[in-house]
Amino acid sequence: MCTESPSGPQGAGGNVSGMADDLRVSGSLRIPLAELEWRFSRSGGPGGQHANTADTRAEVRFDVAGSPSLGPRQRARLLERLGPVVRVVASDERSQARNRQLALDRLAARLTEALHIERARRPTRPSRGAKERRLEAKRHQGERKRMRGRPPSPDD
Repeated sequence: MCTESPSGPQGAGGNVSGMADDLRVSGSLRIPLAELEWRFSRSGGPGGQHANTADTRAEVRFDVAGSPSLGPRQRARLLERLGPVVRVVASDERSQARNRQLALDRLAARLTEALHIERARRPTRPSRGAKERRLEAKRHQGERKRMRGRPPSPDD
């Protein structure tokens, strides 16, 4: 297994295939790539000689508890929902660069989902028209079922 400094294999900044220096999670949250810890290892599964020599599996870890990029509410929400460290793995592709990008995308998606706040539901009452439509539909259905019955006998 190969571990790497936070700055990445390309030197300072860690730019891989045109990535920015920050991971944009939302409008109010950007995480510098220097805060992410990368680890690379050999990917499992078939792949021939290439798979036996290349460290293409990418694992990225983000320390929620120690990150200076997070505000107090963001940190509290992430700690509650994801824990002190978020870990994402990508080994779908044969290229380390593509796996790095996949791992970053998955990390951003997990953080975005964990930071999402559901809007509170405001209970409402059905309108008068909605009540009337519902009762009319019930009457119509009852009439339809009544018409399905056996026709009256001619003796009656």
